[in-house]
Amino acid sequence: MTFVVKQSALVAIDDEPPPRLIVDQPLAGPLAQGRVFIGYRAENLRLLPVFGEGALTVSPRVGHVHVTVDDAPWHFIDASGETIVVVGLEPGDHRVLVELADPIHRVIDRSLIRFRVPEQPAEHQHQ
Repeated sequence: MTFVVKQSALVAIDDEPPPRLIVDQPLAGPLAQGRVFIGYRAENLRLLPVFGEGALTVSPRVGHVHVTVDDAPWHFIDASGETIVVVGLEPGDHRVLVELADPIHRVIDRSLIRFRVPEQPAEHQHQ
C-alpha cells in the first residue's frame, strides 16, 4: 500500500516552494449589473491577518493581499481569502491590481485584472 504524504499547516515545512497568486476574472453575472466580484487564492502561503517582522519566520508561511483599484494612490488589505468585491465604479474600463505580500508588506507576486463595467439601465442604478 502506498501513502501520499501531504504537508500540514500544523507542521513547519522545510524548503517551502515559492508562493504564487491566482486571480480570476470578475464573475460575469454581477459584472453585468455593475458589481465586481473577483476570486483569488494563494498557493504555498496561508492568507492570515498576521503582520510584522516576527511573522516572517512562521512556517508554513503567511501573508495577505494588497488591492489597488484603477491606480489609486492607496490600497486596501485583505487576509480572508474570500472574494474581493468592488462596487460603485463608473461604467467603462477599469483595472484591479492584486498583490500577494508577506507580513511586512513586501510584494511577492501580483496580478492585474482588466475589465469593463457596462452602462446600467436607469432602473438598475443605485440598487
